[in-house]
Amino acid sequence: QVQLVEAGGGLVQPGRSLRLSCVASRSIFSFSNMGWYRQAPGKERELVASITSAGSTYYGDSVKGRLTIPIGNAKNTGYLQMSSPKPEDTAAYYCNAKWLGHNVWGQGTQVTVSS
Repeated sequence: QVQLVEAGGGLVQPGRSLRLSCVASRSIFSFSNMGWYRQAPGKERELVASITSAGSTYYGDSVKGRLTIPIGNAKNTGYLQMSSPKPEDTAAYYCNAKWLGHNVWGQGTQVTVSS
């Protein structure tokens, strides 16, 4: 079993940086893929960024250049770095992991970008 717990959301002003974290109950390097999704009110959940176990990354067109997955040494924690967030980045952000055929989700953390 794997559990994921997101943290770091909150209210942030446009242009101010924010880092989300996803703490896993086992090493994130055991995941074939780790991703961040978001869902705004009235919209479908969308993939914004992901990284494979080989280190390949994907970023959605709407977030390229602003959201990144920093590569760190933390064994059980993944991150999403939000640089220069915009009001349209306001959403609930969810961590996702692909592990031995299982699709695991965290409970989500709300990010509100507003002045």
